[in-house]
Amino acid sequence: MRRLLGILTVSIAALAACVPPGPPTVGSTSGGDPYFPSAGNGGYDVRSYDLTIDYEPSTRGFDGEARIRAKATQTLSSFSLDLRGLDVESVEVGDLPAAFTHDDGELVITPAVPILEDTHFKVRVRYGGTTGQPTDLGGALYGWVSYDDGAFVANEPDGAPTWFPVNDVPTDKATYRFTVTVPEGTTVVANGDLIGQSTTAGRTTLEWLATDAMASYLAMAAIGDYDLTTDEGPGGLPILNAVDRDLTPEQLSETQAVLALQPAMIDFFDDYLGPYPFTSFGAVVDDDDDAGYALENQTRPIYSGVPEEDTVAHETAHQWLGNKVTPARWSDIWLNEGFATYLQWMWTEHTGGPTVDDQYAFVMSIAPANPFWTTVVADPTAEGLFDAAVYLRGAAFLQALRLTVGDDDFFDLLAQWAATPASEPVSTDALHELAEEVSGQDLDALFTDWLYEGDKPDGP
Repeated sequence: MRRLLGILTVSIAALAACVPPGPPTVGSTSGGDPYFPSAGNGGYDVRSYDLTIDYEPSTRGFDGEARIRAKATQTLSSFSLDLRGLDVESVEVGDLPAAFTHDDGELVITPAVPILEDTHFKVRVRYGGTTGQPTDLGGALYGWVSYDDGAFVANEPDGAPTWFPVNDVPTDKATYRFTVTVPEGTTVVANGDLIGQSTTAGRTTLEWLATDAMASYLAMAAIGDYDLTTDEGPGGLPILNAVDRDLTPEQLSETQAVLALQPAMIDFFDDYLGPYPFTSFGAVVDDDDDAGYALENQTRPIYSGVPEEDTVAHETAHQWLGNKVTPARWSDIWLNEGFATYLQWMWTEHTGGPTVDDQYAFVMSIAPANPFWTTVVADPTAEGLFDAAVYLRGAAFLQALRLTVGDDDFFDLLAQWAATPASEPVSTDALHELAEEVSGQDLDALFTDWLYEGDKPDGP
C-alpha cells in the first residue's frame, strides 16, 4: 500500500505539472502609477532592449527598429508598449508577424499565438517618422528633443516613449544596446560602454552597450558635435566625457575644470555609499540652453550648458541613489532628489564650502508662510515632481534624521540604503522601516512631520 501511495503521489504531481495555464488574458495598458497611469504596461517584464536607429538631424528623420526580450508574468493574448509621436510599420512576436493597433501612445500587440506565463519571448518593432521637441507636464523639454545638429535626450519622468517602444515604468529595469547611425562627423553618446564605430558612405554608426540593468527614464542616446575625452576613476573606472564643440573657449575651460572633479567625487561617495555600481561613467555637455537642466542618465548624465560643480556632484550621487536604488512610484521621487541633494551638500562641505548644517539652516530660515512648505514631500503630485521643496526639504529631512539618530546610525543607514539591490524597488515606508531598525527609535512623528504634512516642521 505504501508503494501504491507513492506511485499515486508521483502520478498526481506529474499530472499537475502538465495542467495548462489559465486562459489567455489581456495585458494591462497601465503600469499602475497614479501619477502617470498611461505609462507602463502589465503582463511581462522586459529583459533587454536592442535599439537600432538611423537619424538625420537636418530633417529630423528617424528610422528605428527595437528588438525586445521579455518574460511573461501571465498568459497573454495581447500586451502593449508605450510609443508616441512615431509611426509603427510592423511588429513581430517570435518570428511571426503580429497584429497591432497604435493609438494615443499605446502600441497594443496581438501575437499570432498566446504567450504562456513564465515563458521568454521576443518582440521586433519597426517604426519611424519625424521627431520634434516634446514637453512634460510642466512645459519643460524632455524625451528626444531634436535640433538641427542632433538631439538632446533626457527621459524623466515619462519621455522614453518619444523615441522607442518601451514598458515605461521605473521598476522594469533592463539592459540596453544602442546602434545609432548619423551623418559622418556627428557623434552619438549613450549609456554604458562604446563597443563599436564604423563609417560607410558618409554615415557613421556607433554602438553602445549598457550591461547594468536600468530604468527606462535613464536611457539616453544624445547626438551632437561632441569631442570625446577619457579619464579614469577609482579602481580604473573608465570615464568618458562628451563636450559640445560649440562651447566658447571660456565655457570649455570651465567645463573641463568641473568634469576633472568627477573621479574625486566618485571616490568621496564611495566612502559612504559603497563601490560605484556600474561599468563606466562620464558626462555629456551640450550647448543647448533651452532645456535648462541636467539629468542623471545612468552612467552618463547630460548637462544643458556648462555644468556647475554642485550639479555634477548631485548627478554623480544619483548613480547610487536613484539609478541603482530606484523608487517604485514617482510619488517617492524625493528618495532620489533628497538623497542626491544631501550628498551634494556633503561634497560642498568636504571641499570647503558651506557646511551641511549651514545648508540645513538656510532651508529652516524660510518663513512658515512661504508656499515652499505646502508641498507634501512624499506626495508632491505629478506637476510638482521637480519642485524645489522635493530637493531641499528632502535633504533637510535627512539632516533632521541625522540629528535625531546620531552620526553613527545615520551613516550606517545611508550605507545600508545604498546597498539595496538594484532589482528591489524602494519606498518611503521602506526607508522608515530601515531607519527604525538601525536606530532602535520610533521615528513615526519625524517622518510624518517632514514628509507627509504640508507645513513647516518644528525641527530639530
